[in-house]
Formats: sequence, C-alpha cells, structure tokens
Amino acid sequence: MKRFFILIAVLIVFFIYSIGIRHQRPRLAKPTALIKQSSPSTPTNSSTANSSTSGSSTTNSGSNTSGNSVSNASYKDGAYTGSVADAYYGQVQVQAVITNGKISNVKFLSYPNSHSTSVYINQQAMPYLKQEAIQSQNANVQIISGATFTAEAFIQSLTNALSKAHA
Repeated sequence: MKRFFILIAVLIVFFIYSIGIRHQRPRLAKPTALIKQSSPSTPTNSSTANSSTSGSSTTNSGSNTSGNSVSNASYKDGAYTGSVADAYYGQVQVQAVITNGKISNVKFLSYPNSHSTSVYINQQAMPYLKQEAIQSQNANVQIISGATFTAEAFIQSLTNALSKAHA
C-alpha cells in the first residue's frame, strides 16, 4: 500500500512538472542573448561578411562605404517560394520578394512554432536573418547562436527561392 502512494505521488509531481515546463517562458536575459556566429561558408570578419555573394556572382572590387553589400546578382522581379527545410523543431519555408532585380523582402511562410521556446527564439532570430539576407542580397547569412537549426533551414529555403529567381 505504501508503494502505491509513493507511485501516485511521483506521478503527480511528474504531471505538475511537465505542465510547468510546457508553459514556462525561456529565461533569456534580453534579445541580445541570440548572438550571431560565423557559419563555415561566410567570413568571420564583419567588414567582409557583408560583401559575400553567392557562388555564381562576382564580388565588387571597390569598397562599399555605406556598409551595405553590393551584389552583381540580378534577379527576375516577383515572389519566389523556397523549398520546405527541416529545422529539427519544425519546418522553415521562406518567400523572397524581388523588386528591381534585388531582394526587397523575405517572408517566413512557416517556422518552428509548436513550443513556446521555439516561438520566443524565432521571434528574435527571424528579423536578423531577414535583414541580413536583404543587406547581402543573397542567402549567405550568419548562423545565429540559439537559433542554429532555424538559420540553417532559412539558408536552405532562401537559396532554393533565389535559384528560381536568377535572371
């Protein structure tokens, strides 16, 4: 009889714990807790990271004083949807909007959002990924620590979308 009560007590504690974890907000100090890391395919120097281009285009030899990347890549205007990419905790799919031959917007059509932690992390990471893709005019963005799977899936989906948009 004593074992039965111990078993019931353990099950109750486990049940309460699992409910608490499911509704708990992650304990990141502030949005800067997500730190950009260099991916193996991008330079680690921030002054050169913004000037990287996709493999099929060439890099400008002049310096860029505005800090924005200048890319010789030219895309066909329109909205191009990338493939669905696995981000371990969910799927990522993006749509690249091309205006005047340049990336003007990147929309997330799907992203990992089945857990409160995934939503919290992705709400911080997605604007960085979007901004960097528009700035660099390609899919070579830096991986964001804490959102590595999302960033890698973003790169894969955006690469696919941009390959459809090449003029």
